[in-house]
Formats: sequence, structure tokens, C-alpha cells
Amino acid sequence: MTVETRPAPRLHRAWLVAAAAFVALLAAAGFRAAPSVLIDPLHEEFGWSRATIGAAVSVNLVLYGLFAPFAAALMEKFGIRRVSATALFVVALGAGGTVFMSSSWQLILCWGVLVGVGTGSMAMSFAATVTTRWFVRHRGAVTGVLTAAGSTGQLVFLPVVATLATHDGWRTASLVIAISALAVVPVVLLAVRDHPADIGTVAYGAPEGTAVVRPAPKTGSALRALTVLWQAARTRSFWLLAVGFAICGATTNGLVGTHFVPAAHDHGMPQTTAASLLALVGIFDVVGTVASGWLTDRVDPRILLGVYYALRGLSLALLPQLFTNSVQPSMWAFILFYGLDWVATVPPTVALCLRAFGEAGPIAFGWVFACHQLGAAFAASAAGVVRDQLGDYTLAWYVAAGLAVIASIASVAITRSGNTQPATVP
Repeated sequence: MTVETRPAPRLHRAWLVAAAAFVALLAAAGFRAAPSVLIDPLHEEFGWSRATIGAAVSVNLVLYGLFAPFAAALMEKFGIRRVSATALFVVALGAGGTVFMSSSWQLILCWGVLVGVGTGSMAMSFAATVTTRWFVRHRGAVTGVLTAAGSTGQLVFLPVVATLATHDGWRTASLVIAISALAVVPVVLLAVRDHPADIGTVAYGAPEGTAVVRPAPKTGSALRALTVLWQAARTRSFWLLAVGFAICGATTNGLVGTHFVPAAHDHGMPQTTAASLLALVGIFDVVGTVASGWLTDRVDPRILLGVYYALRGLSLALLPQLFTNSVQPSMWAFILFYGLDWVATVPPTVALCLRAFGEAGPIAFGWVFACHQLGAAFAASAAGVVRDQLGDYTLAWYVAAGLAVIASIASVAITRSGNTQPATVP
């Protein structure tokens, strides 16, 4: 343990770390934005069914979720900077590797495995780790901003990917994403530090007189992640959070994020127009998620989650009637609302994990987020099967609306203290 005292800089280093993390999350989101606009080009070139392509998306989403808690534990052992830089390199490798594929198993390897592991290491548990280590004050708001980075990445990349895929081919689009991910690696290496003590300071907003302590690296990352899961899974709150967040994933990344563009295209809307609408979700999501972070610092997060999921269910129930061959005012209203609600669920979910599991909160959130991605993976595959068998997505939208109501009920049922029984998480 090292104890030092230094005068605080005018601009706390935490803000630079948060900015670099935002850029890294934005870059990692690039390839995750691609599936919805590459489904049709891949189907046309290779003849793969939407269910086959959806299966590759599902592998991506599952690994993206399941790797998140292990990535959080790896960050405890090796540091935020090393893990995130390596993850970006893996994302670039997977994105670049797709240009050489000729069969569906290669799609699953590159798009599913490599990009899934890479983006999983840059998942929301990464944001939770950064905010937990670097912020005491404004933690909810910063969590909201970093969470919004994923949607901002969608905003930046989705219209570009759609345009490139339409005019220059999907291979060019994949290469642009790979290059973008590589370009962010130096930013992470130069700006990010693993802990405030590395530069002789404390977290932003830490109480006056807090010692500058450099914690010892944790060992046994896999065991640490599994131990946290074992302890957290013995609590009622964990399962209520997991159910709610699984449905969150099913109704966002899995269904809307993957199938909105082809669903709109089924009704005669140009693919680039539909992609631009999905990108607008990213614009409004930035506002919604930051606002949700601000509210999380002030309002019971259980109530916030209950309201978010209930309103999401209502909007999904209305969506099948909104699709036309052009953008009508009713669709603009859906995009506005769904954008505000998209991942507004993350700041209150992180807050509830930290409340329930303390220091192990980021890893516990990683497991909750794994459930988010399992739900997303199921929805991505199931909606593809619905489209192949029934010829449209209508049933998928209605089922998702019902699930959102269940998530609302589960969220409100979480006890105010965060647990119904004490959990000792090392």
C-alpha cells in the first residue's frame, strides 16, 4: 500500500480516462452495428438464409455477453488499458477476416467468435469498471455517457456501413470498421490508466483526505468471475436483474438492432433509409442514457427500470402498424421514443448491482449483462426463424412487447436494499 498526497489538478484525470473509454467503446460498437445492414448483402451473395446469418449474430451476442464478466476480472488482474487495447485488436482481426470468407462457418468464426470476444471485452462491464475506479461523484451520469457510446458508435458507423455496403460492397464496409478499431488502440494506450493511484491521485469526488492506495492485482481471474457468480446467484435480486436485462437484450440488440432494417425493407423502405432511422435511435439514445444516469443519482433505480420496460413494451406493440415504404410521422415518434429508452436501463441496473454486491458489482453486472446478451442472441435467431417461416416479423414484435411487461414487473419486485439475503462476495 502506498499513501501519497498531491494537489488535485484543475481537470481531474478521470475525465480524460472517461473520454478515452468513450472513444474505445464507440469504436467497438462499429462492427456490432453492421449485422442489420449486412444481412441482405450476405444473403444475396452467398445464398445463406436469414436464420443462418442470425445464428452467426447469436454466437456474437452470446460471446459478447458471456465474456464480459471474465473481462472485468481480467481487468482486475492485468489492468483496463491492456485488456481494452487487446480487445480492439481482436475486433479488427475479426472484422478484417470477414472479407476472405466463403462459407457460413467462417462467418461464425469471424463475425461470431472473434468479434464476440473482442466486443465482449469492451462491453458494459468495461464502463462499470472505469466508473467504479475513477468516479465517486457523478458516477451514474458518467455510466450513462459511457453506455451511450455504444449507440453513438451505431450513429457514426451505421449510415456509413449501409452506404458502403450499398455502393462499394460489404467487404469495404468491414475493412473500414477494422481500420477504425485499430486506430483507437493508441488512444487507449496513451490516455487510459488502470487506477487513480497510478498517477498519484484518487477517484473524482472521493472524500477529502482519502488515501492514494494502489491495490494489489487480483489473481485467478476466471475463478474470481465464477466465485462472484456463485455468490450473486444465491440472491433473489440477481435473478430479477438477470431476467429483466435478458429481456432488455432481446428487445434491443437481438430484435430491433438486428432485424429492424430488413423488416422495414420488407415493407418497401430503402435499406439506407431504414439504416439511417436505426442510426437516429443512437442519437436519441445518447440523450436518454445520459438523462437516465442523471436520474439514477436521484431516483430509485427500481422505479426507473419498471417505467422504462413498460413504455418499451407499449412501443413494440404498436410498431407492426408503423412500417410503410416511406417514413411517416408515427415512425419518427417511435424512433424518438425507442432511442430515448434503448439503453437507458443500464445506469439503474449498474447502480443496483453496486448496491447489492459492493466492490464486486462490476463483475456481477458482467454476469447480468451476459444474460442481456443471451436474451439478445435468442431474439436474433428466433426472429430470423419467424421471418423465414411466416414471411414477416409481426409475431416477433408482439412477443417482445409481452416480454417487456414481464421485465417491468421483475424490476419493481427487486427489494429496496438490493438483496433478500446477504451475499458475501470476495
